[in-house]
Amino acid sequence: MPEPLRDQVYLRLREEVLAARWSPADRFTEPKLARALGVSRTPVREALTRLIADGLVRRHDYGYSVVVPDLATVRDLHEVRLAVELRGITRAIEDPDLGHDRSALDAELLRWRALRAAPPPPGPDFALEDERFHTALLAATGNTELVGALTALNRRTRPIHLYSFPDPAAVAVAIADHIEILEHLGSGDVGSAVRLLRAHLDPNLAATAERAARALAVRLTMR
Repeated sequence: MPEPLRDQVYLRLREEVLAARWSPADRFTEPKLARALGVSRTPVREALTRLIADGLVRRHDYGYSVVVPDLATVRDLHEVRLAVELRGITRAIEDPDLGHDRSALDAELLRWRALRAAPPPPGPDFALEDERFHTALLAATGNTELVGALTALNRRTRPIHLYSFPDPAAVAVAIADHIEILEHLGSGDVGSAVRLLRAHLDPNLAATAERAARALAVRLTMR
């Protein structure tokens, strides 16, 4: 069964943004994009709304443009993300009565073991799956405010995070890390889960900055 037109348009536009086919200097309007794609304005409008939610596009008074990340801001946001995610686990150490939602952890573990058995291809879709994992892990702590903070951070760092998994090896490492973190939490070894999560996230700071620099350089050459 073919994908709905709105999804086709969204995936097409997302691919063009991630492939740096849109210059930061360009302004795109719904009529212009609709003509280029040979569709009506409605699926284009819906696709652009989703791209805005993804943090990839911003709206102006006259049209839309791609989001270009600021490297210093990316580094700062990554540090905040590290603090938020680690807090979700360390609070369970400080107060064992808080614990984690075991059913949620079990569901995640099944999901990631299935992904280990049949790894998805690298790229933006897996990056979104990775983002979903970290949000679900934090949600299992029961603190909705921490989840809200991470959700807001994800929107701002998504233009870079979508470049996080360039090859199958990166996907395999992420899957293995997620499973190990979940297994330790499931067994009640919260201290090890904290160390694993920190090790999982810490190296990403330098890598995120490097990817941001590359993505920014590509887009700036298109001015």
